[in-house]
Amino acid sequence: MTNILSKWKEGLSKSSKAAFGQIATLLGTTEVTPETWDDLEALLIQGDLGMDTADIVLDELEKRVDAEGMIKTTQVKAGLRQELRKQLKTPPELIFTERPTIILVVGVNGSGKTTTIAKLAQLYSREGKQVILGAADTFRAAAVDQLEIWGERINVPVISGQAGGDAGAVAYDAVQAGVSRKADLVFIDTAGRLHTRFNLMEELKKVYRVVGKALPGAPHEVWLVMDATTGQNALQQARAFKNAVNVTGVILAKLDSSARGGMAFAIQRELDLPILFAGLGEKPDDLQPFNPDAFVDGILAEMN
Repeated sequence: MTNILSKWKEGLSKSSKAAFGQIATLLGTTEVTPETWDDLEALLIQGDLGMDTADIVLDELEKRVDAEGMIKTTQVKAGLRQELRKQLKTPPELIFTERPTIILVVGVNGSGKTTTIAKLAQLYSREGKQVILGAADTFRAAAVDQLEIWGERINVPVISGQAGGDAGAVAYDAVQAGVSRKADLVFIDTAGRLHTRFNLMEELKKVYRVVGKALPGAPHEVWLVMDATTGQNALQQARAFKNAVNVTGVILAKLDSSARGGMAFAIQRELDLPILFAGLGEKPDDLQPFNPDAFVDGILAEMN
């Protein structure tokens, strides 16, 4: 457990030292003043919580300060930690009841989707599950090559087709392979796309439908990979994916590269989707199941 907490602290060091580090400086030894709340609000928004979440946190915090008679800003620290934690739901335990469980993985260009899929495959393979990967990102030849290289490295079969070919056909074949080989999990990579590209979003919907034809009830999960470095700009894109293909959970990638870790709070509030995993580094085991307590402790590490 100590190693896991250290990993979170290390992975979130940029966030902790940036906006949230300034919060630590603000909540030093001075007395609470009206300016304290203005400055705190600005720093929370700068940390990517979003205006609505920042307002909710501060409203609740001000009520506690008044009710408990807090005078010093140092007394506010514990209250802030608790209020931030309240904004994050504990993710559900992932229990895959179907065999195979088909998981469609979606996201915008450059979100880290393909690498994340490889890390997921390695994670579940180590748990003894039989995993198959579907390289349905036929739009980008490098994505297929990348997934095949990962597959060889971690000894996981990859179902692929021709570059520029029919993504739906690859997804169909991947599902069929999962059924015939009695796999536990089938992760299907899809082409990264911007929510503003109507034709590409329609193609994604087609892949979703094809998967359902290959195996009624599938996909059982749709996971959206979001790049933490893009901040609030990613939320509008995420809403489009959620509406298009019934996203069931979020993977927050590149969290270690972001100085604005508050993105997690905005995702939780505005999308009402569980954050399932967080990318805390480039190594395979740096993809960690999302831990709200470790996350809050990590971004507020400078306040300890």
